[in-house]
Amino acid sequence: MSVLTAWQFLIDLGHDVPNPLQGFAHKPVPLAGKKVLVNGAAGGVGHFALQIAKREGAHVIAVASGRHEALLRDLGADEFIDYTKTTPEDVTHDLDLVIDALGGPTTGRFLRSLKRGGALFPIYPLGFADGAEAEKRGITVSATQVRSSGAQLAEIGKLLNDGSIRVVIDSSFTLEDAAKAHERAAKGHIQGKIVLDVK
Repeated sequence: MSVLTAWQFLIDLGHDVPNPLQGFAHKPVPLAGKKVLVNGAAGGVGHFALQIAKREGAHVIAVASGRHEALLRDLGADEFIDYTKTTPEDVTHDLDLVIDALGGPTTGRFLRSLKRGGALFPIYPLGFADGAEAEKRGITVSATQVRSSGAQLAEIGKLLNDGSIRVVIDSSFTLEDAAKAHERAAKGHIQGKIVLDVK
């Protein structure tokens, strides 16, 4: 679902199910030659969004804690911001797109980093309250709810198989140790995905 979320936000929505969170259908934006910031770039959705945007020809700025820098640069990030040392919205300007994999009530802080005509895609849009400010700045704020898609997974599967996109594994647990997997998830700051090994 993480890779489908990134795909449907950035490449192809792939369904026409009405979005109960907004009154219009989400539309991906062109990425080639664009300046894109991915907030939460080391997480499950973020590390896929970074790779997809880069593959589509964007200049990608990754935001995460410093311990993720080497990985994110290896995945294709052109620039890296350690949010524990630098506030990303204070040092980025004229962005075309912000993919906020954290989202929530604080996602509006990125509006000032976007150029007029840019877009803000909060993966978790609940709590966003800056619609008037976005409209004043000429910025599109859009989200969608991911839907399963065998056709999209088949297309993404080819990219995974040829190494165009990689899955980063944070940790792996047997099904019997599922409780430990939940404990790991509760600690946060996950790098990629947690795997449950079913034998």
